Amino acid sequence: MTTSFVGRDSELAAVGQALKEHRLVTLTGSGGVGKSRLALRAAEEVRDEYDDGVWWADLSHLYDDRLFTATVSDALGLLDHNPRAPIEALSEWLTGRRVLLVLDCCERVLNASWELVTELLTAAPHLTVLATSRQPLAVRGEHCVEVTPLSTGDDEGGDDEAVRLFRERCATDAPDVPLDSPEAAETIARICRRLEGIPLAVELACARLRQNSLTEIAERLTSRLDTLVDETVGPKRHRALRTAIGWSHELCAPLERLVWARLAVFHGPVDEADARSVCAGGPLHADEIPTILEQLADQSVLQRDGTRYRMLDTVREYGFLWLEELGERQILTERHAAHFADIVEQAEAGWLSDQQVTWYTKISDSHADVRAALDVLFAQDADTGVEMAGRTGLFWPCCGHLHESRDYLERALALDTPEGPSRTRALWALGITLTLQGDHRTALRVGEECALAAQRDGTPESVLFAAHTLGLTHLMTGHPQDAYDVSEHALNTCATDPPTGAPQLCCMVIRAFALSALGRLDEAHEKATSLRRLSHAYGEHWARSYADHQLAFINLLQGRPHEAEIHARAMLTSKHNLNDNLGIALGLDLLTGANAAQGNGVEAARTSGTGHAYWRMLGHPNRGTPELSEIRDQWEQLARKSAGDSAYDTAYHRALTDDAQQGLALALQGHAGP
Repeated sequence: MTTSFVGRDSELAAVGQALKEHRLVTLTGSGGVGKSRLALRAAEEVRDEYDDGVWWADLSHLYDDRLFTATVSDALGLLDHNPRAPIEALSEWLTGRRVLLVLDCCERVLNASWELVTELLTAAPHLTVLATSRQPLAVRGEHCVEVTPLSTGDDEGGDDEAVRLFRERCATDAPDVPLDSPEAAETIARICRRLEGIPLAVELACARLRQNSLTEIAERLTSRLDTLVDETVGPKRHRALRTAIGWSHELCAPLERLVWARLAVFHGPVDEADARSVCAGGPLHADEIPTILEQLADQSVLQRDGTRYRMLDTVREYGFLWLEELGERQILTERHAAHFADIVEQAEAGWLSDQQVTWYTKISDSHADVRAALDVLFAQDADTGVEMAGRTGLFWPCCGHLHESRDYLERALALDTPEGPSRTRALWALGITLTLQGDHRTALRVGEECALAAQRDGTPESVLFAAHTLGLTHLMTGHPQDAYDVSEHALNTCATDPPTGAPQLCCMVIRAFALSALGRLDEAHEKATSLRRLSHAYGEHWARSYADHQLAFINLLQGRPHEAEIHARAMLTSKHNLNDNLGIALGLDLLTGANAAQGNGVEAARTSGTGHAYWRMLGHPNRGTPELSEIRDQWEQLARKSAGDSAYDTAYHRALTDDAQQGLALALQGHAGP
């Protein structure tokens, strides 16, 4: 989305008033008319009226209803660690909160939008929804605001917003083009009228000024529009937009058109490396793609999104039509799926290295495309699909995508594929997901199935994976001896020196946790110290963070709060780098204990409040692992004693209601701020 925002004063006022009077306001209009941009500006203008925030859910990358609710949950920051249906978790989380939820591009998932919005508005009386859609949601009580094209000055005395947009874009895209002469002014006005004031069409036309004069643009648009005399093709403004997009496509060089079409298979922002891998082939060499991406961005076909590129939905639809015309839809879809299967494989191979954080970021950034790749593979290459799904187990549960992880893994395991390490790894990933959701009974069954499969595989990696999922379930259900036995046995029989992959370190984490839960603190300290040293040597963060967790916990129990604070902060840093909110919540609990034990009562109250905010985002009723439940109450009493009840309550509730990420940043700095 570009930064230009011209006019729309009356529409902004109408939307603002509608949000005061209605709980569901839907901005309707054709593609490219500016619904998303208007929604964004309107939401910014009313942000202060919503105590619990304005949240934006981009639905443009969805292609069916399956992941709609999970996408909205992610947008709200709700990473629910609970087996209940996502819609139930959303309803509970929003109850009592004054929130504006913006749902952008609802036409992609219209039926699911109707169902979710109906449910949420009933469950959460203080919720307001602002939606954008090419057609109404048809929810009871919905108030629609039609977003029309920008004014073109056709009415006597009317403002010419489209011309203002054209001039603003020219100032950025083609600052050397003279626009002040009467002839130029008349030509610009004619272009904008021919394009019916549709913002996207105007911007696409303006982007051609680097290669074409104003007169050439006007003449070519007129020629193309005059050929569209058949009114059955749709409303005039739709023809104008198709004309602008089609003309932009026509004026692109052949290789630019090819990249445009091939990029349409992506579902989220695209980085240069992914574009090179998926789009190259035939007359298009991979080395040409970076330059072409920049050229397409200069022509407003692509939008720059940091170091990546985003394609607006309407433009992507046009590219996909051309991909069909080229006869490349099937091959590009398969190439896209194979590419992201390879990305996940590389990420797993690079997990035990100093590139671990980079891989977590990559998988998170590519979330929509990883999901799309799995869907394709499940239908066309089940063996590869099962293998890829199992590999997501190192990433999706850590990043909070538990409902999606469970959905895809259950679908993968329902496929008719042979037994072997790939299915065993998928069982491991499902077991981990179920345990983190709190569905311990099912997790135990899946873990036992994973252990049997591992025996049949006869590979050390499968045995370690199975021990990890069983051990985690035993820990979370309060059976540390069972967790210790299964992890210790796997490590004694299958470990290598040095480790060759993730499952060995996963089992080492389980063993350290089990030892401390059993009260064998000196042994736990030794194992955690050894694990931390090993993890540090590899440069990885996941296992290191849990080693720091154990060292912080043990130091607290043994009366060394300053050392505990050091390890708690180290854990938080690693978990923040990994975007692991569960780990962040656990680390904040430990930092609270370290602060309380050192007499920093107000600081303990603040870190406890921020930690509770993270637990609420996770939907965790018990706030973490069993061993912390009783001792957390002791830490609170210590903090209250040193701070006083009034100061404690004030600091705690302020941190609980403030922005959680800001609270984490302050905790990492070692002070609570003003």
